[in-house]
Amino acid sequence: MPITITTIMLAALFLQAATLSANNATGSTRSVSWYAGWHSADLPLNQISWSKYTQLTYAFATTTSDAKTLFLDDSDEALLPQFVRTAHQNNVSASLSIGGWGGSQYFSTNVGSAANRTAFVKTVTALATQYDLDGLDFDWEYPNRQGIGCNTINNNDTTNFLSFLQELRQDSTGSKLILSAATSLLPWNDTSGSPSKDVSGFSKVLDFVAIMNYDVYNILSSHAGPNSPLNDMCAPANDQTGSAVSSVKAWTDAGMPASQILLGIAAYGHSFVVPESTAFQSSSSTNITNVYPSFNKSAEHLGDRWDTSGGVDICGNFSGPSGVYSYWGLVEEGYINKDGTPKSGIGYLFDNCSQTPFVYGEFNQTWISYDNVQSFALKGQFIKNTGLGGFSMWEAAGDLNDTLLDSIRAYFSFPSAFQISIPLLTLGALYSM
Repeated sequence: MPITITTIMLAALFLQAATLSANNATGSTRSVSWYAGWHSADLPLNQISWSKYTQLTYAFATTTSDAKTLFLDDSDEALLPQFVRTAHQNNVSASLSIGGWGGSQYFSTNVGSAANRTAFVKTVTALATQYDLDGLDFDWEYPNRQGIGCNTINNNDTTNFLSFLQELRQDSTGSKLILSAATSLLPWNDTSGSPSKDVSGFSKVLDFVAIMNYDVYNILSSHAGPNSPLNDMCAPANDQTGSAVSSVKAWTDAGMPASQILLGIAAYGHSFVVPESTAFQSSSSTNITNVYPSFNKSAEHLGDRWDTSGGVDICGNFSGPSGVYSYWGLVEEGYINKDGTPKSGIGYLFDNCSQTPFVYGEFNQTWISYDNVQSFALKGQFIKNTGLGGFSMWEAAGDLNDTLLDSIRAYFSFPSAFQISIPLLTLGALYSM
């Protein structure tokens, strides 16, 4: 078979991946997902495929200005005890995530002094004891970098976070917990505001980190692009925002062992209003040709029925609809079939560089980057080849009949990755060079 540019890029991708770490054969793969309490009506606890997970993480407890207090008001606090009991009945670890995009406002304050760190340790361990939790997940968005817009920030955030975790590990309760952190694509910022070059200290106090490899392109971006790219080497040179490959390399280069990294994966996609002339090469084509198109920023577009018309956030700023479609939402709205293939008449592209599928609806000029069975299988291979500790999906209720979950888990359920019955044409090209 002729060696193409795509083949060379894929070969480089996997050769680079192979050098990131030794194989994780001695450890067990973590199959993790976040569970959003506010979506429990769409995925009741008794409908979760518990046997397919090693851990589920309840989202979210949110920070407050008082290190002695955390809020669970926005995430159905009454459901949390039942979540933990059901997880334990199914021999699955139950964790609670603290923070999130809208709940990280006071992390910096809560770990910003020795007194506050001690108080915060007592707060989180009391919460773990109260709800019989197996773990705590810290989703700080982001240390020494602004997230939603009104978070408290300190140049020493990352150092203070490490000191807090070290104190938590020394606590009699904290020492027994599974401690994890959801992370940005690059290592947390150091005192200069640049990505830290050494995060090895976190590997001694955290069981794992989950790199949130999603929302890479969204309605706040300058142009559209893949939501959760495996690779970004084909992105515009001045806009290689991040991907699984580059992010894992950045974290391992900074001292986080690959076996303690989980790849964050997305059971949803981002949509953009893109003119037909920009999406297609010609009016007679239904093949998407532009992976990074410009989009109409003034045209607000609702995603699936989970999306809303918008509102005022905790910072007092109004934001419109997100345009997000969960995987089941793409099926429900008529863009894709249950297996992730496009519906008849829907434009489609599987980009062999970012390893991302895209669909386009001419009826509403909606261009969507999402994940399907094929892209999840490719992510599964990447996890296995790089010796990562597993994956963590946002969120469990976004999948449809475990379509995506089964695809990525298949890589860790069978002795040979090449037995997967998914048409991984790009991988075939790679291995038949």
